[in-house]
Amino acid sequence: MPLDIRRLLQDAAGPHHQLQSDHVNPRFAKSLNLIGFDRTYVNAENAHLIDQNGEHYLDMLGGYGMFNMGRNNKTVRRALSDFLNAETASLIQLGTPLLSGMLAQELKRRIPGFDYVYFTNSGADGVETAIKFARRSTQREGILYASSAFHGLTTGALALNGAEIFRSGFGQLLPGSRKINYNDIGHLEDALSKRDVAAFIVEPIQGKGVTIPNVGYLREAGHLCRQYGTLFVVDEIQTGLCRTGHFLAMDHDGDVEADIVVLSKALSGGYVPVGAVLYKKDVYNKIFSSFEDCVVHSSTFGQGDMAMVAGLAALTALDESNAAHNANIMGDRLGQGLLAMKKRFEFIADVRWRGLMVGIEFGAPKSLSLRAAWSSVNALSKDLFCQAITIPLLADHRILTQVSGHRTNTIKLIPPLTLTDEDVTWFLTAFEKVMVDLHKFPGPAWEALFRIGKNAVKRRESSVQAAAE
Repeated sequence: MPLDIRRLLQDAAGPHHQLQSDHVNPRFAKSLNLIGFDRTYVNAENAHLIDQNGEHYLDMLGGYGMFNMGRNNKTVRRALSDFLNAETASLIQLGTPLLSGMLAQELKRRIPGFDYVYFTNSGADGVETAIKFARRSTQREGILYASSAFHGLTTGALALNGAEIFRSGFGQLLPGSRKINYNDIGHLEDALSKRDVAAFIVEPIQGKGVTIPNVGYLREAGHLCRQYGTLFVVDEIQTGLCRTGHFLAMDHDGDVEADIVVLSKALSGGYVPVGAVLYKKDVYNKIFSSFEDCVVHSSTFGQGDMAMVAGLAALTALDESNAAHNANIMGDRLGQGLLAMKKRFEFIADVRWRGLMVGIEFGAPKSLSLRAAWSSVNALSKDLFCQAITIPLLADHRILTQVSGHRTNTIKLIPPLTLTDEDVTWFLTAFEKVMVDLHKFPGPAWEALFRIGKNAVKRRESSVQAAAE
């Protein structure tokens, strides 16, 4: 009997949270339940999720930035359907795939100055590739990364993570990796001057906090890397493919000369795992330096036809939707709308954005009662305050958002680039109402927050006690 996937999805719509808890990650499932994020979404279109009751939700999370061209994009979906019907001879391995050559050619056309493209399964895989390429081509061991960086959670990428919470307990990860201050050219030059650094890897806008560097920082970083014989690696995994209003975020800084650029996330439209590492001929010649070394680095699924079709279709969809232009227009509407609220609401400390990558940072208010509430919540948990915004946005206004990182007071918005005027109004109206409620202390918003915080403390204490026993 053939597998009826539609029937399977329909039948599993009820117990899917229980399946996750029983077979995948019970603690993650429980945490979603605790904050009310255990919703059942059965359909999606553009920037909207749809639950089993037909209610529409505004998706300001965008699958962590995968859906730049909107969820269930018709262009990508049609291309993948046509590909499956074509029954191609994919992944021959000892062969030269047509579609990977075509996607590489298209990426080089959009990102001039690079000679070759290595295809990966994910962004973290691309970072691992960049580490290997840099070490072999420079014959150096050191890798510099920036404070608050996030480049993935595989072992090498994890070694370049600026947050200790991700690294703790995993031992020594990558000898020679060193952290420097983000957006600090003097600190970078000091580290490079030792001439033992293979690569400096950096996000042009940091995802954990939406931290935007000073004008000229990326350009000067590239110049210093060339001066000291270090490869300059730009991680565009989340910021690339028009997210910030340019095809690459580093383009905002003018003529930035990178040696390696890493892409992923939106490259397949969210359908298929895929990533790409663009690099230059002099790096290639030192990696794949002979016939014997022509496959010294490879990936079984890296050049799979389905992933390559998804990549080609995703680029087409970005063009069709004029994504970069819309990211700029809608991003400015969001950013300016939020900035206007900063004058009214004490908790809003800063609003930062480039295109549709938006950070809303919160800080201690001036009034005594609100400051006392702020201090009490942070005493319970440094991760708690932003839940007072994300939880009611979902529960009361059907808007999905995320906190930008552990122990940060910043909410990040990275919605599909198909966001409309109506969507922006929906978010700004809801956010304003949440802010009004949050600036009333005492009040229901604070009662719920303290309840969650106290429960979290109890669970933490129970876990410590159980571990001790």
